[in-house]
Amino acid sequence: MNHSRTPSRMIPALLGLGMLGVSAMSHAETSLNVVGSWSSLELHRQFEKPFWSETLPAKSDGEIVTQVTTHDQMGIPGSDVYRYLGDGLFDVGMTVADYTVGDAPELEGLDLPMMAVDVEKAEQVAEAFRPLAESTMNERFNSHVLAIVPYPSQVLFCNTPIEGIEDLTDMKVRASGRSTGEFIEALGAQSLNIAFNEVPGSLERGVIDCAVTGSLSGYSAGWHEVSSHLLSLPMGGWDYVVTAINLDKWNGLDAATQELVQSSLDSEFVAPVWANARTETARGIACLTGQGECPLGDPAGMTLVVADIEDMAQARKALEEQVLPAWASRVDAETRQAWNDSVGQVVGLTADAP
Repeated sequence: MNHSRTPSRMIPALLGLGMLGVSAMSHAETSLNVVGSWSSLELHRQFEKPFWSETLPAKSDGEIVTQVTTHDQMGIPGSDVYRYLGDGLFDVGMTVADYTVGDAPELEGLDLPMMAVDVEKAEQVAEAFRPLAESTMNERFNSHVLAIVPYPSQVLFCNTPIEGIEDLTDMKVRASGRSTGEFIEALGAQSLNIAFNEVPGSLERGVIDCAVTGSLSGYSAGWHEVSSHLLSLPMGGWDYVVTAINLDKWNGLDAATQELVQSSLDSEFVAPVWANARTETARGIACLTGQGECPLGDPAGMTLVVADIEDMAQARKALEEQVLPAWASRVDAETRQAWNDSVGQVVGLTADAP
């Protein structure tokens, strides 16, 4: 596990939340300091924050109390969330699994581009991957997995006209993770690693031509203001967010509290997020293009580019011949076998090291 010193810029935020061992909630049976995913996006605003701030304390009759913030509000990079979680700087943390693959390459196997092209398959993949996620989080981050939920399907925003995948040749594209970057490169484009909140400026200045994120996430973050074309191909997967709890904290809870936390998450957080995901991508596309009702505000006027059969075939080929073997080479034989016996069975793929 990676241990790291707390950055000085984080100390005021941690102290304010009681996250350096100073808790204002000592009267409570159980207190949880919770760090959520991106504060501006629907996943946090409509699901994470209400669950941890209101639902769980209510279901526990006040025996569980929480303080909730997000990694961006605290100034923590998404890639560092699980490191600090494992070190015990807070109790519960959630971030996009792809952000952390530098520390845990096993987690890439959850969300390879074009592996799950619809939300039903995406949910099956998340369920199948859960044991591998658990063992990885235990070993790499001293944490226990509580939930795996998706952002909307990760589609492509471009600030220049495109008609399909072939037009991406030699373009500069912001990827949403390492495997997505390899996928972009396999399509003949140049992949760049740029933080989510820096993408609008990069598109506006021409640093990049295109960028991958969820349809509704992109709308919420204003990417449509600096983009003109939208390719509705799940080329970045689903950017699954893994919610985890520090393993020492989890093991310190009695069985009844563990059951309450997990069952509440399953019914009041995981199930609603997946139900929402069944319409979230379409709502995002409607908001971005004006083709349909936008419940979140004024629709944009992006040009929708629908992937054709040739696009789908080319994308699948990139996954099978380049992306999957590259990931397989980064993990050990035990991980490959566990993936083949679980996720591989769901998606009809076999991970073999080249």
